[in-house]
Amino acid sequence: MPTYLSPGVYVEEVPPLARPIAGVGTSTAGFIGVIPDSHIIPNPVTEVAIGVGDGTKDFKLPDYPVDTTSGKFKIRVKGKEVTGATLANDDAKKESTVTLTTAPAPGEKIDGDYIINRKVVAAGEVKLCTSFDEFKKFFGDFSTDAGQSKLAHAVYGFFNNGGSRCYVVRTAAETNITVDFLARTFEPIDEIAIVAAPGITNKTVRADIVTHCQIKTQDRVAIFDCAEIIEDESKNLDLTKLAPDSTGDFLPPKSNFVAFYFPWIQVSDPATKSQNPQGDGLIYVPPSGHMAGIYARVDSQRGVYKAPANEPVLGAVGLKYSISKAQQDGLNPQGVNVIRPLNGNIYVWGARTIGGDANGEYKYISTRRYFNFLRESIDEGTQFAVFEPNSSALWQRIVRNVGDFLLGQWRDGALFGDTPKQAFFVRCDASTNPADVRERGQVVTEIGVAIVKPAEFVIFRIQQQTGS
Repeated sequence: MPTYLSPGVYVEEVPPLARPIAGVGTSTAGFIGVIPDSHIIPNPVTEVAIGVGDGTKDFKLPDYPVDTTSGKFKIRVKGKEVTGATLANDDAKKESTVTLTTAPAPGEKIDGDYIINRKVVAAGEVKLCTSFDEFKKFFGDFSTDAGQSKLAHAVYGFFNNGGSRCYVVRTAAETNITVDFLARTFEPIDEIAIVAAPGITNKTVRADIVTHCQIKTQDRVAIFDCAEIIEDESKNLDLTKLAPDSTGDFLPPKSNFVAFYFPWIQVSDPATKSQNPQGDGLIYVPPSGHMAGIYARVDSQRGVYKAPANEPVLGAVGLKYSISKAQQDGLNPQGVNVIRPLNGNIYVWGARTIGGDANGEYKYISTRRYFNFLRESIDEGTQFAVFEPNSSALWQRIVRNVGDFLLGQWRDGALFGDTPKQAFFVRCDASTNPADVRERGQVVTEIGVAIVKPAEFVIFRIQQQTGS
């Protein structure tokens, strides 16, 4: 209490008894890609001043290394291109130089256009990207390198479909993606809520990503891709490879922390188009990056409780395989989420966790993600209670804080029930905190929520009746 020494009116600021719980973010993605250490990022540079003529032919360039391929650069003296100029990199000195065929006169300005080559960021170094342009700075633009192409299209599809923030890390080989690798890279970043390794179907890698999401962090989900080709020996679509008893690495392990999508989507690829200008420039890419973007879009427009399905896949112009309703009947109960062409567009037509019906209350990915959201929000929003006196006053504050948060969720439509009492309860009192619990330094709160489930099967019963 402050000490007052003279008469007067004093106004004090008193901290509120209840601190509102803010909902945590749910749409930040973490992308893992396989890019070799040798991968180079070309960066065009225009009209860079090289130096001023002094009667000699050798000049250092301000960048290292540069692309020395003929036709990739232009050197000018007094504004006119010089033919026969050559570029060279000195790896020992880490220097790049240009050699001119004719020595420029003293005082003549020398400048040029050339390509700066630089390597992608180091393996295991995580970069935050808030746009595709930022991704390109660290990992390069679309290219013909298979691993880099999958990652680039995943990140581009993420932003194109509604994503706004993602963390990206690369590794030189997919076998390097282990629980320890994820612990060093993604585990310290609490913001990540979605993990994707575009195009990777390795059974061990998938199992380690599941461990990371379901056991190590317990607050994020994984989006897995199918293999690009699911065919029999006659090159016909073979859906038995996506059946529960399939062998190989086609299906990931059953987990209510994982969503699995089929098939690959067709998109426009600038690198392919530049290689063959007469072609259509279309390639097939794994859909996980686009799906992560759709998660973010639905979270923003509706809320994390809304199933990320019956949504268009922006940027997709076709599918590797076209699946009929009858074919999906055998996949949906197992949690294989199908992407289908409907009404002239490409739509996500599944909303389950891998395992489907076997996952019980968590057979829908929206249920799992919403529960993660509640858990993390309440965890972060009640840190004030740590080391507070374990008394009825603290219990009441906890009930009030959590109750107000869940009331807001019910009003937003995330909880099922005509009244708050039907939608949720919060109990923190002497019944949950008897003497032996308090002696252990614990305060226990019981929370129950009725989470809304998606209307997966919409049924209309129509009958004919005679008019009278």
